[in-house]
Amino acid sequence: MMRLRFLAALACGAAMPFAYAPYDYKWLAIAGLSGWLLLLLRGSGFSLGYAFGLGWFGIGAWWLAPTFHNFGPLAWPWAVLATFAVGGVLAVFPALMAWLGLRLAGKQIYRILLLMPLLAVGEEWLRGHVFTGLPWTPLGSLLLDTPAIGWAAVFGVYGAGLLPVALAAALAGLLISRIWKYSLAVLILLICASLFAPSPYMAKGKIHRVALIQANIPQQLKWEPGFLGDTMNRYVRLSSEAAKHSDLIVWPEVAVPLFLERAPEWRAWLLEQMQSWKTPVLFGGLKLGTDGHSAYNGLYLFRPDSTKLEFVGKRHLVPFGEYVPSWLPFMHTLVPNIADFKPTYDSGVLSPDGGAYGSLICYEAIFPEEARHRAAHASVLINVTNDAWYGHTPATWQHFQAARMRAVESGRYLLRAANTGVSGIVAPDGSLVKSIPWFKQGVVYGEYRDSTAKTPYLRWGDKPLLVLLLPLLIIVFYPRRLAS
Repeated sequence: MMRLRFLAALACGAAMPFAYAPYDYKWLAIAGLSGWLLLLLRGSGFSLGYAFGLGWFGIGAWWLAPTFHNFGPLAWPWAVLATFAVGGVLAVFPALMAWLGLRLAGKQIYRILLLMPLLAVGEEWLRGHVFTGLPWTPLGSLLLDTPAIGWAAVFGVYGAGLLPVALAAALAGLLISRIWKYSLAVLILLICASLFAPSPYMAKGKIHRVALIQANIPQQLKWEPGFLGDTMNRYVRLSSEAAKHSDLIVWPEVAVPLFLERAPEWRAWLLEQMQSWKTPVLFGGLKLGTDGHSAYNGLYLFRPDSTKLEFVGKRHLVPFGEYVPSWLPFMHTLVPNIADFKPTYDSGVLSPDGGAYGSLICYEAIFPEEARHRAAHASVLINVTNDAWYGHTPATWQHFQAARMRAVESGRYLLRAANTGVSGIVAPDGSLVKSIPWFKQGVVYGEYRDSTAKTPYLRWGDKPLLVLLLPLLIIVFYPRRLAS
């Protein structure tokens, strides 16, 4: 019987990724969570929590395997094993959540269903911070394109995750005769909270025109010296036309795949082309440290009235992709060709034509605190990325979905330039204003506004989340008193 419950929990977890982009079957998340909660009422918390997490993050992150294989490179068996290893580590978080929930609540069904939404919020916050964090497909992203999205501007993506889990718990409670009436009342309250959520913030500042360049450079050729000329000419050709219709041009992450400090001829040629456009350009590139060895990934700003390039760098690097954590030094010998970038600690803000643009380099867009740090000093968010690593898999769309949440939390437009897509303009309510098809060479033309909005999340970050978890602390310290 326990084996069947384990498989059922695994299936509930495996349904979760289909609730996110590009599928967006949100009801599957509610069904999967409800089914999992019902299983927890009759089984072992840790094992069923681990099965649920393994289904969600192990099977759900299948797209990692072709990435590891094609660009690792790892043989297919090792690539699959590495994918399950990632899922196995992330599965520990829902396992601990389930174990703690059952331990605190004992056998009282109503307390389990009340506890789990609160624990889910804490679990996601921990998953976003422990060991540099990996908040991929957070529950709060399910609120996008729903009337409830305004709550994300108040509590952020972690706090917003309370709503779908609470909804699932209420639906699970409807199937239990002893508490169905109370569950129905809670369900009605949750529906009202969704329908009458705070309105998303809107930008009311100056209107600007932007051109987002999607060059569609094949990942297999991006770093080939023989293809460099084709890459640069493609960006220049698209930008020459775009400059006629735009106040700002944006290129993706590492659009210029070389160190300009080591290529003065390319630097001079590039500046000459940009000068002729008479339009500011933000472009992703690499920078060499003053020691001649350190490397930085970031965003350059070209101004038509200057030959100097301003640079802001990436703060939150990808473990094992851009650096090896210091607590795993032996990985240097296991992965000898791994890039070793350094984080930067600048403001992350560039200011062409008096504007203030907060940069989010690739992976940084999944971290709400990174966007909050930039948005505090910026009127617009810029996300440059290269998702060609993921090929034609859901990872690209899930990454874009995370970036859309940053717009809502900050109350700002987000401009996203991606090598192969998804490139687009995102409004402060998380809606997609303008885009072009995936894996198509082209330009996204559109307008956006500056914003000086101070959303509650922008002001206080995750502090309201801690207040939200106070009831949980009471249950931890006084479980028997509350049970009596």
